Amino acid sequence: MIIKDFLFKYQNIFFFWILENSLSGCKSILDVGCGDNSAIGNIRKNFKSEGIDIYEKSVFSSRKKKLHDKYKVGDIKKLSSYYKKKSFDACVSIDIIEHFTKKDAIKLIKDMELIATKRVILLTPNGFCEQHDYLGNPYQEHRSGWKKEDLQKLGYKVYGLRGLKILRNEQAGIKYKPWIIWGILSFISEILFFVYPSLSFDLFAVKTLH
Repeated sequence: MIIKDFLFKYQNIFFFWILENSLSGCKSILDVGCGDNSAIGNIRKNFKSEGIDIYEKSVFSSRKKKLHDKYKVGDIKKLSSYYKKKSFDACVSIDIIEHFTKKDAIKLIKDMELIATKRVILLTPNGFCEQHDYLGNPYQEHRSGWKKEDLQKLGYKVYGLRGLKILRNEQAGIKYKPWIIWGILSFISEILFFVYPSLSFDLFAVKTLH
């Protein structure tokens, strides 16, 4: 577990830095679909945060790690029924919208924009990546794929993460061996292609609210 957590942090260090900077000035954060190992737990914590997820086992695991100050088990398709408008500075949803149909995902995004006062942040794969039930969690199936243009039409600034898409398989693992060499190349390309989201594996989208 220690090695797994170290590799998770090492592979995502640039993402964590970008996320931390994107949340600058936010003192309260709602992590929508927080899962069991939220990225929020890997950035400097100068804010209060709450995590919500439909999968009780993930919430239990996250609570044990003390990644958030508060938790709720709930269906995020009904997010607006749990939280009042403008009740958090920011809403963050990491690797979540691809688990919904486009229609349901857009409703979720709009709900987050009503709940947040300053910022909404999304992370999703660039294009459709097939995924079924994962580690016993029936909610892990992917139902939609997103392109830069889809998020731009919703008013988001979109950037690229995890490096060149061609270097990774659909599960985000490095395609080629030796892993360490191609992993380093992927990390370098992540920085170089941050402003070229169409070529990157992940899309990082930010909307500043007024």
